[in-house]
Amino acid sequence: MKPRLDKTLTALATIAVLAGAPAFAQDQPGEGTSITMAQPTWDTGWFQTAIFSQMLEELGYEVSAPMTLDNPAFYQSVGYGDVTMWVDGWFPIHDPYRTAFEGTAEIVDTAASGAALEGYLVDKASADAMGITSLEDFKRDDVKEAFDRDGDGKADMVACPPGWGCENVIEHHLDAYELRDHVNPVKAGYAAAMADAVSSYQAGEPILFYTWTPNWTVNELVPGEDVVWIEVPEVSLPEEIESLADAATREGVEGCVNDPCRLGFPANNIVSVVNSDFLGENPAVRALLEAAEVPLTDVYAQNAQMNAGDSDVEAHASAWITENREAVDGWLEQARAAAQ
Repeated sequence: MKPRLDKTLTALATIAVLAGAPAFAQDQPGEGTSITMAQPTWDTGWFQTAIFSQMLEELGYEVSAPMTLDNPAFYQSVGYGDVTMWVDGWFPIHDPYRTAFEGTAEIVDTAASGAALEGYLVDKASADAMGITSLEDFKRDDVKEAFDRDGDGKADMVACPPGWGCENVIEHHLDAYELRDHVNPVKAGYAAAMADAVSSYQAGEPILFYTWTPNWTVNELVPGEDVVWIEVPEVSLPEEIESLADAATREGVEGCVNDPCRLGFPANNIVSVVNSDFLGENPAVRALLEAAEVPLTDVYAQNAQMNAGDSDVEAHASAWITENREAVDGWLEQARAAAQ
């Protein structure tokens, strides 16, 4: 009976190929290949990291638990090949790190959909009552006094921890706008500092903070309702990104004091950065990254869920994939086709 069984299996396999059904190797183009995944120190990026990790696993890749790295460490490591990739590149704000990876790693669009914004916000009540529309207003004694929480004579502002791309721009702004004697940047852990700011807002106290989108902050403190985006006096950027000055003014920013809004930070694209050798050997990964799209509104919602205490990011990612199964299957098919 065995010869007949062999012929039957061969015939079935032939029919499958002629019918266009993918072979197992095409279903699992990543089988036998490992990916060392990284994620940033800001937890608002962990959701898309988990989504892409799970999709890559569906393609047969063995994906490590993500290594949490700050920007300099990641970009150097992906250039050396010590880590494979992350899906949290912010460009152009991460342009200063290009020298660490260009030539050995590359940027692949797109890990999230739409332009990501950055800027400074003030609680709306204070902005309306005190006529605050710009960072320049924080040179006024009445404004500094209202926002001075530690009694040092300066307005306290939730800023960015060391090593984040936004820290470089904020530090540049403090000098360019001559704010060193007027604004105190709080560089403690961002999530804890913002949680404290939210509590202060709920207690009716003035708050000044930097944020970016996507981020749970704009879900908790809604621009136009709870807070407003304020402007910079003029666009001034660090030398390495000063050519992007035009992108630091945006039209249609919800909750800004003006339209167009002079945010002072160029709008960013959230992209993937992948080791070039790995990418060359794994066209399925490039195809998946280029095809997949995680809307920023979905990231907002997950970030708010996480901020409320539900920190199971893997479960959130799994639920998102289930809810978007048809789209995900389409992206996976494009990845499998690229591997043929």
